Amino acid sequence: MQMGRNRNLWYNGPAQLGLHKSEENAMSDPKGGPPLLLATTPQELKRVCAAIATHREVAVDSESNALYAYQERICLIQLAVPGAEFIVDPVSGLDLAPLGELMADPAVQKVFHAAQQDIAGLKRDLGFRFTNLFDTMWAARILGWPHLGLADILRERFGAHSDKRFQRADWGTRPLSAEALAYARMDVRYLLALRDQQQVALRAAGQEEEAAEIMDQLTQTPPANAAYGPDSFWRVKGVYDLEERERAALWELYHWRDQVAQQRDRPPFKVLNDSTLIDLAVTRPRAARDLSQAGLKPHHISRYGRALLAAIARGERGPIPHPPHRPRHSDDELARYEALRTWRLTTATARGVTSDVICSSAALWDLAERNPRTPEELTAIVDLGPWRRRTYGQEILEVLRSGNGRR
Repeated sequence: MQMGRNRNLWYNGPAQLGLHKSEENAMSDPKGGPPLLLATTPQELKRVCAAIATHREVAVDSESNALYAYQERICLIQLAVPGAEFIVDPVSGLDLAPLGELMADPAVQKVFHAAQQDIAGLKRDLGFRFTNLFDTMWAARILGWPHLGLADILRERFGAHSDKRFQRADWGTRPLSAEALAYARMDVRYLLALRDQQQVALRAAGQEEEAAEIMDQLTQTPPANAAYGPDSFWRVKGVYDLEERERAALWELYHWRDQVAQQRDRPPFKVLNDSTLIDLAVTRPRAARDLSQAGLKPHHISRYGRALLAAIARGERGPIPHPPHRPRHSDDELARYEALRTWRLTTATARGVTSDVICSSAALWDLAERNPRTPEELTAIVDLGPWRRRTYGQEILEVLRSGNGRR
């Protein structure tokens, strides 16, 4: 498993995570929280899973090295139950199948904040699957809370503060300091108490069923795709605005950058960012002295200048890349989508929530394409669950019947 920048720094016990050997695998929290138990061996992981299994809920979070590796990996998993907090270290080479079984156990509720990214990464890297999920960010959305970020919510609700120095930390490096671990565990410490407050508020507002439906759909979040690679060329902002020969130059520059990023195990944007590649593709400099006009700094020119000019030259004589075929929507489908989007915004504004609480954009496109006419036909819309069909189904059908895009 990738470890970020320090490929040769292998885990060698509690000290590797920032602990002294005398502390073994427990660390007290200077802020007065419960002891932190680290799982870096199969025996310790077994103890963690056994402790969690005695509870009906567990708070979960994860940290990755997205800003420091070519392909990000989950580098830390934080968990908390009443009276105990845990950190599991995937970098130590553990077989995390026992933890995966807990994530899939319907008898144990998993409480996340902004679960989608964590779930996608854990599915991609570890093959986990999830049942019985509660997402405190989605609960805040459904309740119409003004702030959705965990740091803001914890400060408002619990007077808790986290150290912002670690928001962009490289979690793939070892050792991790005690301060970094203290930051990581704060992300799970209050989640169960926050969940309790939100459950009370959801029940009082009659929104428990709505929340349960959304959170059940979150368990079906697919594994994360590779963030980078040759296939992501067409996701570069501005690529569709380029002329053909400019696009050919960008194609060569993009693939050159991808190779360098893989070799250095760095995110491509830390080699050169997309906007710089676009500028190079448009100006297509022919000599090193012209590279600075595209915004390159002297150290970039010194390090990459010859390779950049070679890539641009290949683009001048190479084939023109053509975008993948993307099916176009008919005028009727576009009209239906816009009518539905207007309805969703109006409904969300009236409720004081964001539009995606009402339904997703994917659901709107599915509705616009299928153009259902009856409540029974609404069941074919995957992202429109029973609660939403019962609550909004008649309004949706009326929008579709109103003549917007219909013939």
